[in-house]
Order: sequence, then C-alpha cells, then structure tokens
Amino acid sequence: MRRIVNSTYVTLDGVIESPQDWPSTGGFSEDGNAVQAELLKACDAVLMGRRTYHVFAPVWMSLAGDPLADRMNAMPKYVVSSTLQDPEWQNTVVIDSDPVAAITELKAQPGADIVQYGFGPLAHALMDAGLLDELHLWVHPFFIGARSSDDLLNRAGSTGRFALNETLTLENGIVILRYRSVA
Repeated sequence: MRRIVNSTYVTLDGVIESPQDWPSTGGFSEDGNAVQAELLKACDAVLMGRRTYHVFAPVWMSLAGDPLADRMNAMPKYVVSSTLQDPEWQNTVVIDSDPVAAITELKAQPGADIVQYGFGPLAHALMDAGLLDELHLWVHPFFIGARSSDDLLNRAGSTGRFALNETLTLENGIVILRYRSVA
C-alpha cells in the first residue's frame, strides 16, 4: 500500500499559514534542496488542498527546464476542493466529494508514495482517518504570531500519534523533523 507523506513548513510558534510571506532564511542550502528533491523523487503523486493548490500551481507552472520542476509538473496531482472546477495545472484531478474515501482508494492503488504539502483541513482529515503515514515538519527559527487558530498547525479536535524518525538541521537554522505515524 502507498504511503502519504506530508511535508509542511511551520514556525516556532506553530504557524503554518502563508509561508511565502515569512522572513527569508536565505534558502534551504544544498542539504535542504536535496531533502526536497529526494522526497519528490520517492513519490509519484501529489496531494493538496485548494489553498495549497492556488499557491503552488502558478509557481510550478511557470518553471520549466529544471528536473525537479519538470517532475512536479508531470506528476499526477490530486486537489481536494468543492469549489475548484477547472484546474489549469496539467495532470490535476479534483476530488470534490468524500476525500477520505477517495484518498483511501488512491492509497490502495499500485505505485510509489504520495506527497502532501500543507497542513490545513485536508491534512487534519487524513490524520483523523489514520491515512497520514509520515510527517516532515520544516521548523523555521522564528515566531510569526498567529492571527487566528486557522493559522496554526494544531486545530481543535484533531488527534494523531507520531514517533520521531530523523532530524536534520540546515545551515540557516531550519530543523527538519521526520515523524512516522504510530496509529
């Protein structure tokens, strides 16, 4: 069975919202870029919610000629959304109802792992249903200050148990924590 691996950026105070607007850490360095590439190469599909799709699609669609960008653009992408009707990003399928059932079926299909970016309502639903197998938290070394509880990694009612698998500290102070589900 395929695994779902979530990769999420988070600040020291637990903020996950709008990482594109956070202070710069000077990039991920060769080590961080290698971790990103390794994860994408180990997967053959991308899963995301609507908000992540709207941030990712214009950026990735504008990139070409880079092996990582070309891989991302060619991979099947699954977006959970009840409002997105006509995705512009090639190879994108919209899951518009019962995401838990659709993703359970997707995990049962043959293939490599599935990477999921962002930790919003979709990630919480996956975690609650026991479908999230691995969690990679990219902890950024600063506080942002949440504007609402929707900005935070933790949400009321969500539960999950994970065991630490590995840590990696990048030169810029970002720490990557890799956890596996122990559900």
